[in-house]
Amino acid sequence: MCAAFGVGWYTRAVEDAQPPAASDVVVVGAGILGLAVARELLRRRPGIRMTVFEREREIASHQTGRNSGVIHAGIYYPPGSLKAQLCVRGASALHRFCEEHAIRVDRCGKVIVALEESEVPALHELERRGRENGVPGLRLLDPLGLSEVEPNVTGRAALHSPGTAIVDYRAVADALAAEIRATGATIVTGCGVDSLLDSGSEVVVTHEGGVTTARHAVACAGAWSDRLARTSGGSADPRIVPFRGGYLRLRPEKQGLVNGLVYPIPNPALPFLGIHLTRRIDGEVLLGPSALLVGARDAYRVRRIRPRDLFETLAWPGTARMIRRWWRTGVQEIRFAGSRRAFVAEAARYVPGLRIDDVLPGPAGVRAQAVSRDGRLVDDFVFSATRRTLHVRNAPSPGATSALAIAEHIVDRADATFAWLSA
Repeated sequence: MCAAFGVGWYTRAVEDAQPPAASDVVVVGAGILGLAVARELLRRRPGIRMTVFEREREIASHQTGRNSGVIHAGIYYPPGSLKAQLCVRGASALHRFCEEHAIRVDRCGKVIVALEESEVPALHELERRGRENGVPGLRLLDPLGLSEVEPNVTGRAALHSPGTAIVDYRAVADALAAEIRATGATIVTGCGVDSLLDSGSEVVVTHEGGVTTARHAVACAGAWSDRLARTSGGSADPRIVPFRGGYLRLRPEKQGLVNGLVYPIPNPALPFLGIHLTRRIDGEVLLGPSALLVGARDAYRVRRIRPRDLFETLAWPGTARMIRRWWRTGVQEIRFAGSRRAFVAEAARYVPGLRIDDVLPGPAGVRAQAVSRDGRLVDDFVFSATRRTLHVRNAPSPGATSALAIAEHIVDRADATFAWLSA
């Protein structure tokens, strides 16, 4: 039996649904992307029998429900790239969706800070990318201009994005789920999918509740996307390697240290944005995240190890190649994970008033980072498909921001790939 009960750190009621014997379309994964894909499919093909399977007892239990809540503007990504297009388009669509569903959004703004003169050219490059990507309102700030936007932040220069916003992505996921259920579609929680086998005439969906047959399937399985693709006959490359993002949070009386979002200049060779300060929609301010290689795909506690997850990470040839290339960065992340003082000191470089006594333990998330066989950290969307199935193998940040636009892109691919008219 596949049950649906509130569990964990964030609970809400969801309807108890049982897996059907047959469905027109199955979507695997009830994070924000899977829900957005299901909604987009239903919008284009009203009346189809739709079933969404979620392995956890709550929707949005992993990356969707445990991220910082930023609606990214589209500054970092190379102009013309798919990520740039989908981020800008997705942010606009997300703002409209939130307005339609009365979900609170706060355009608190963001500054990206150059600490040294040597970082200023990188800041100019980010400005160029942002302007070409159509990010509105960007402006370069000198130290005085920076102090007017963020009085407690210092740097040689900064890039201000006043339109960057924050939202509760769990609320967005709830609204998507409500739309899906309103059409008569089914969301089955607490029911992990083991494989999607394309027989040619149908897809056999094997799950914890038995078997469901479908005409088509789309897998948005997040941290388990590679495993589901492999058990369904797909390639082993790329492999998901989990990185734990740990946060600290400012004490309530210190939340006024920042007005919005404060980021350093990122390393362009890495998909991580460095330790930054993020105001959340509830007023809380987070400091982080770290990026620590861990032994479980749900290692919200740093000591959690799942033998299968650990074995798959260590056995993957790309892991060793990645570590050899980035071992210095890895040592630094271990230091951040083990020393609150080092963690705070990193952020105090641009918020000099920050002290170790100003922080408390915070939440954690796990980034499903795709790593290729050659050790490359995959920072783009990866798909694989058969005649009747489509697997989203990697949907990196800004995946939540871009979810509605990514869903359109995925359904465009499905329309081009699936044999919709066949029996």
